[in-house]
Amino acid sequence: MSSTPAVQVQGAKELRKTLKAAGDDLSELKAVNQAVGNMVVGVARGLAPVRSGVLAGSIRATRAAGGVGIKAGGASIPYAGPIHWGWPARSIKANPFISNAALTTEDQWVALYQEEIEKILERVEGDE
Repeated sequence: MSSTPAVQVQGAKELRKTLKAAGDDLSELKAVNQAVGNMVVGVARGLAPVRSGVLAGSIRATRAAGGVGIKAGGASIPYAGPIHWGWPARSIKANPFISNAALTTEDQWVALYQEEIEKILERVEGDE
């Protein structure tokens, strides 16, 4: 058996270095995650059912591992989940205002992610 490699990658060292940098650059997605969250929150607040405005005011973007989450309600607003997802046993129909907001704005936030990821990938290089 020969110790000579069957395949040799030219520029592998530089490629590894730039891939590592690109991985680090994914932390730059935090700003895009926040922008996406704010976009969805703005639409969700307009779609939320309004009696007092408390539920709509409780909608917020939260940091999630590698992304963004949208939450509504809290300890003082325990009805947010049943209103959004429904509660058939209590004859409460679902009103998925957050989900609908995400779907409504999907083209916009997908474009934001694509743009930022393309910027990151442009920094990944190797010898040709």
